[in-house]
Amino acid sequence: MDDPSLLARAQRLETQALIQIYDLYSDELYRYAMRLGGDPDLAEECVSETFARLLDAFRRGRGPREFLRAYLYRVAHNWLTDQFRARWETVSLEDAMPLPAVDDPAAEAETRIRQQTVRAALFHLTPDQRQVILLRYVEGWELEEIARALQKPIGAVKALQHRAVARLRRLLAPAEEQEAGSLPSTRHR
Repeated sequence: MDDPSLLARAQRLETQALIQIYDLYSDELYRYAMRLGGDPDLAEECVSETFARLLDAFRRGRGPREFLRAYLYRVAHNWLTDQFRARWETVSLEDAMPLPAVDDPAAEAETRIRQQTVRAALFHLTPDQRQVILLRYVEGWELEEIARALQKPIGAVKALQHRAVARLRRLLAPAEEQEAGSLPSTRHR
């Protein structure tokens, strides 16, 4: 997706290149913002602010020289983090984990409780750990892409993932497992 010639044209503020970049990335940035914030208005504002900041960076002769997608996600993540700090909003997993179409109210209630539990557990992670988990397991990114987005070495991303998964396992494990100390291994490839 990161086409160097497209990025070079955008840096020169060519309208068609800027439109193409928006068309390529706006939908996935919106979905990302929805997963983190759960509010359509907040997600729209995030996308708008992300592209406004990109345009401003290009106007100042700055911005990404490569890895445009990673740059956009980093800008969106930072903006959302600032919003969360200001508003203390919670993550909505309803879009990431939609309810199955069932006629079983008990199953629906169980799914909603699980979503609330996962949402609460995510907010016990550090912002970087939360971003790694969402990008890796919800967005399906590879570790190398996440490393570029976070501007961290791949080893640091692996460590963040490992710690986040281990923390989530502890937070989400049934009380009986925690007491027995029988949590599954947190080793990952």
